[in-house]
Amino acid sequence: MTRFWVGGYGEGLDGDAEGIGVLAADGGPRTLTYRGVAAPVASPSWLAQHPSLDVVYAGLEGAGAVQPFARSGESSLRPLGAPVAVGESVCHVAVSPDGRMLIASCYGDGKVVRFGVADDGSLVPATPDKAAALRAALFGIEHEDAETDAAAASDPYPTPTGEEPRVSHAHEAVFLPDGRIATTDLGFDLVRIWRSSGTGLSLDHEVVLPRGTGPRHMVMHPSGHLHVVTEYSCEVFTLASARDGRWGLASAVIASPIAQVGVDFPAELAMSRDGQTLYTALRGSNTISALRVKGSGEALEPFALAESGVDWPRHHLVHEGVLLVAGQRSGTVSAIDLDERTGAPRDVRHTTSVPAPTVILATR
Repeated sequence: MTRFWVGGYGEGLDGDAEGIGVLAADGGPRTLTYRGVAAPVASPSWLAQHPSLDVVYAGLEGAGAVQPFARSGESSLRPLGAPVAVGESVCHVAVSPDGRMLIASCYGDGKVVRFGVADDGSLVPATPDKAAALRAALFGIEHEDAETDAAAASDPYPTPTGEEPRVSHAHEAVFLPDGRIATTDLGFDLVRIWRSSGTGLSLDHEVVLPRGTGPRHMVMHPSGHLHVVTEYSCEVFTLASARDGRWGLASAVIASPIAQVGVDFPAELAMSRDGQTLYTALRGSNTISALRVKGSGEALEPFALAESGVDWPRHHLVHEGVLLVAGQRSGTVSAIDLDERTGAPRDVRHTTSVPAPTVILATR
């Protein structure tokens, strides 16, 4: 039996989810049904899997906290410690490939927060790097204790006369192949590149995207390119790393030929198993756009469009030749067939009711 954990919005966030739910399929994704609550918790709007342990991390958006959960049965999870305060409206959590670090991104106050991860998967509070402080004292160099919170972002664009200053909205973190971390700031049109430093993060550099684009989610392509979907301008930007390690813009393309700025708001960006196709969902028109990866991964081209089968497709993932789409406002998850040859989304083959779903995560 195939199982998925599903996060959603609950009371206070215009949803009816009562915790982390379970989706199960007896005969593949097209037979998916909702099987109830695996762990009761308020608005677990994002879920992330530990790379080697049967532990799931939930971003509790309404509470501004992160909480780990360990599997306690085939369809149940138990808390692995109490919720840990992070920041306002935490909307994304990511775990490093080695399973030793967790990065939380907070939409409400723009915070990017790092935690250590213990051997059992529980979160470890940050502590000052005493060794670095001692070296600084011995050699007379400047030192600041490493902190959980990374440096706050600043708007790279001046505020036009008569307008209110913009607000930072951190939205996602992706671990890069060289060990650095990329995060998006949707409010300030930034992709920020970080280095791990002690128990905190130090800013390496920033990539400034055009004003008003709203970078939201990213995909790290096997070619080494970083693809970024923008919520406000309905585009996908491709970033490349130069020889000196600095990232910059390689190309940009509209997410879909029919996308309407101000009407459509792209959410997730997912990649096919072979890396040849990216999929983004347009909240508004409620469609799925497929983009073909061109050249050596440095450019994209939209080539197919299909109905998502849900209202407000907030998240989707590719699983066994099917695209699973979480419809936040419709309270449904749809299964869309993908063309085996081209990767194009085709017909909606199945839909099941799920309370206000915002993320779908394949179980271990």
